[in-house]
Amino acid sequence: MQIQGIQTGTARKVLINGRAVMTAIRKTEVPGPVTAQPMGLASDEQADPSVHGGLEKAVYAYPTEHYGFWQDLRVQAGLARIDEALPYGSLGENLSLQGLLEKDVWVGDVLEFADCTLRVEQPREPCFKFNAAMGFNTAVKAMAQSGFCGFYLSVQKPGTLRPGESFVLHPGSRSVSIPERFQAKMFKHMR
Repeated sequence: MQIQGIQTGTARKVLINGRAVMTAIRKTEVPGPVTAQPMGLASDEQADPSVHGGLEKAVYAYPTEHYGFWQDLRVQAGLARIDEALPYGSLGENLSLQGLLEKDVWVGDVLEFADCTLRVEQPREPCFKFNAAMGFNTAVKAMAQSGFCGFYLSVQKPGTLRPGESFVLHPGSRSVSIPERFQAKMFKHMR
């Protein structure tokens, strides 16, 4: 299991369905080490702290294995000629992780890095901004149906994270899995 990319973002106004909305969903690559603090990664912003960020949503992790799924959906939506690139951070994640899928993650599991420890808290619940970021109006529904949601992490031991760094998963109590928690939250998007 390894960090393939570390991304941070700045809150900015964008037009979504004719309405000006603040968002920091588009994250960009940070080439070097980044400090993970209790409220998130250094230099990362959230546009709406009532639903993003905070102690239990300090860092958002997403499996790199799902990027092909999103690229295929964008091609089906006719977006390939407009923007073929889908760099890490496009789904709003801070950490693009290889080798750790939602099906293998439970609330309370701990990711141990060389200088930092992160705890799994909950799955991501996508909002309308995700549709806009992906460029098609059924992205939220596709996430709800696929279960490719990623997960939020709290910072248990602040420290530094580095691109390419390996980590170890330590099981928690294993009472609620990320897919179980996600399914419970996503019922409203499945209609």
